[in-house]
Amino acid sequence: MGARARRFVAAMGVLAFLAFWVWVLIALRGLFPASALLDFLFFAIGGTAWGLPLIPLLKWAERG
Repeated sequence: MGARARRFVAAMGVLAFLAFWVWVLIALRGLFPASALLDFLFFAIGGTAWGLPLIPLLKWAERG
């Protein structure tokens, strides 16, 4: 598979993963009591942690 095809597949994978990630975060947030501080912490951590599971996909896309 060529480099352009790998990058395209990775881009589609990232988009699909992010849609799933946001859906899961919103669903999990409903399990906790309402709190502005909890909202901030939950979404701050969830909003920055999405990159960790994607590292292998991005490394694969940039493989030469």
